[in-house]
Formats: sequence, structure tokens, C-alpha cells
Amino acid sequence: MAINNDELFKLIKDLPEDAKKSAYDYIRYLFYTHSRPDWNEIRELEPENFPLSKEEERQLKNNSEFVSWEDVKRELNLPIDTKS
Repeated sequence: MAINNDELFKLIKDLPEDAKKSAYDYIRYLFYTHSRPDWNEIRELEPENFPLSKEEERQLKNNSEFVSWEDVKRELNLPIDTKS
């Protein structure tokens, strides 16, 4: 279904002020999810040819394999489900 830009602009213009931030965020979300490449396109891309940042090198040298969800929740002071 084709939408006339003028109709879209009118809807946005007539939105209540407190809804405009949400509309803006959602439109940005739609723009970025539809404009980024899918996995097939990513697979066809040439490898990047620039050095890693110091932070990326540090992360690669980190010996820990992963952080558990419980550890992340503890670090962020989120409730931890103790039921097994």
C-alpha cells in the first residue's frame, strides 16, 4: 500500500507533543532495520582492512570465555531468579 508523504507528514504534525518522541524513535527504528544489509549481503562483503582498536585487542586477549546471565544481572543489580 503506497502512502502519500503528505499524509504521513500530516499525521506526524498532528501528533500530541508527548507522542512525538515515540514516533520519532519508531521511524528511526524502521529506517535502520530496513536499510541494513541482511545476512546474505553481509556474507558477500569484503573483509575490513583496518587495524583493531586498543579496546578490540584487549577484548580478544581476554581469557574469559563468556559471562553468565546471572553474573550480568548481579553486576547490574537486577533481581536474580534463584528457582531451579
